[in-house]
Amino acid sequence: MDIREEIDNLINGLNVLKDSEVLLRDISELCIDSLKKGGKIIFCGNGGSAADSQHLAAELIVKFNKIRKSVPAIAITTDTSIITAIGNDIGAQNIFERQIEGLGRSGDVLIGLTTSGNSENVILAFRKAKELGIKTVAFTGFDGGKVKEIADIVLRVPSAKTSTIQEMHITCGHILCGLIEDKI
Repeated sequence: MDIREEIDNLINGLNVLKDSEVLLRDISELCIDSLKKGGKIIFCGNGGSAADSQHLAAELIVKFNKIRKSVPAIAITTDTSIITAIGNDIGAQNIFERQIEGLGRSGDVLIGLTTSGNSENVILAFRKAKELGIKTVAFTGFDGGKVKEIADIVLRVPSAKTSTIQEMHITCGHILCGLIEDKI
């Protein structure tokens, strides 16, 4: 591993994020509007993106930069009984879709993190969200994948390197949490 190359990838990713300022503000306004109307923010993703989903939900429930009222947020990546039951009884591709069906309500916002943009379980969750009147935001990479075709808003990190995409996703997620926290 070339350390300088890794750092250069990170710097290039951060420079690209500067061009995402308007998009991040749009995503924050979508979330804030939902919260003001009694909605919640739902996160999902697989692997490292599942961990980032949990991390971002915790930032909103607990605090990001300051102690304030809790923001309704949930990561549907955390309930092992639900996830394993859906995987066993229905199919692993349905682990998020089924939870959106049970927990999601019109006016909520679903934020799906998928580095490839092709995670079938995230795509199915987005389709179910559309049926229920839930707005969708995709954090993706590469070329945006299939999810870009169905998401209301797509924040795409133009990289083919999963670790760089994930680093940019968590950075964007932190910025989003800060923007929400400032307005709540």
